[in-house]
Amino acid sequence: MKQNLGLKDYVGYGIGDMAINFTFASLGMYVVYFYTDVVGVSATIIGTLMLFSRAFDGVIDVCVGSLVDKTSSRWGKTRPWLLFGCVPLAVLTALLFAVPANVSDTVKVIYIFVSYNVLMVAFSSIAIPYGTLNSLVTQDQGQREKFNLARMFLAQIGVLIVTNLTLPLVNAFGNKQVSWVWTYAILAAIGVVLLLIVFKTQRERVQQPHKEKIPLSISLKALAQNKYWFLAFGFFVVWSVMYALTQGSLVYYAKYILNDAGYVGVLSIGYLAPCMVMLVVCAKLYEKYGKTRVLLAASVVSIIGYALPMLMPSSFGFIMFTQIVKGIGYGPMLGAVWALFPDTIEYGYAKTGVRNEGLLYSGGSLGQKIGVGVGTALTGWVLGWGGYDGTKAEQSASAINSIYQIYVWIPIALFVVGIVILCFYDIDKKYAEIMEGVARRNVENGEV
Repeated sequence: MKQNLGLKDYVGYGIGDMAINFTFASLGMYVVYFYTDVVGVSATIIGTLMLFSRAFDGVIDVCVGSLVDKTSSRWGKTRPWLLFGCVPLAVLTALLFAVPANVSDTVKVIYIFVSYNVLMVAFSSIAIPYGTLNSLVTQDQGQREKFNLARMFLAQIGVLIVTNLTLPLVNAFGNKQVSWVWTYAILAAIGVVLLLIVFKTQRERVQQPHKEKIPLSISLKALAQNKYWFLAFGFFVVWSVMYALTQGSLVYYAKYILNDAGYVGVLSIGYLAPCMVMLVVCAKLYEKYGKTRVLLAASVVSIIGYALPMLMPSSFGFIMFTQIVKGIGYGPMLGAVWALFPDTIEYGYAKTGVRNEGLLYSGGSLGQKIGVGVGTALTGWVLGWGGYDGTKAEQSASAINSIYQIYVWIPIALFVVGIVILCFYDIDKKYAEIMEGVARRNVENGEV
């Protein structure tokens, strides 16, 4: 299971998530704001569209995961998806912001619905194969965690690029709706180059014990016996709802509580800089304490960070401090959450003899998209319930209160739910035993 892997391999893999975040971070940070404050569509309508779209996207995730398991090419089972999917993803990302102007709200909503869902198909066709690649690069748990840490570290650079360049680029292009199209055309083009580098530098080193294609019915039956997958999936859903609320609420909090939307970039740095520092040291923490214990401790720190803003809600300096506290908790969680699923793949193979990386890893993407969909919908719904109107410069007291709900209280409740789930996720204690089972399965299948 040991391979001679180093920094070049980690970076070559990790930059793929930087590219993915040129799309994903924009969806979390700016898409609701773009639709409500630039296009002028009701927040409640946008929230409903996002939730419906994510439900559809969950079906796409399972289909793509199954197709990845059936893929066989001279490039492997995941890399050809990156090669042929990167350009469509870039084009559709830019088109997301090309909502027709001077038309009825109905036409705008139809365009939003269609363009968003087509983009999500393209996104799944990149995100699931890319994530599955982690389980095919190596079976060594420590190496996988390092690959995941590199991925998460570089992903945050992608987030920082999106949060700090989007509004300045939009302003540089004239601060019109078409300015958003040009901005994301540039970011998406850079993403194409990065994904092609991943395709070129990575190799699928893990030998596949099953040469025949596994029917979906057998994969689903094996999945039903994988208790750790369901726990990881549940935690990922909860964590992703929190992530979407955090990302989506920041621009509203900066604009209406701190009175300057331009604070978004620097507040993101306050959140992500300590996160990236924690990612560097997380490997040692996981090795010493295990991912589950680190996730539990990080959840407690995060709860503190989310509660603190209520002490001095309109002080930019204090809110920056709370962002730093949040980032300290966010880093260890970010470094571990994607590494949960490769471990469940090994557990499932040891237990059932069925190795279905694509389907099981699609659980990560499915959980993320359901969570982000629910979080995005909640952002729109809670703002709508509070009477938020993106066309007004001043918001009502109820609208301001709704911003506090999505920025503070709902994320805190979600962290509590996540802690309960983690109390049942004890796979770290059993991983050596699981890998012994994997070795026995390999012998049974003639893979020595």
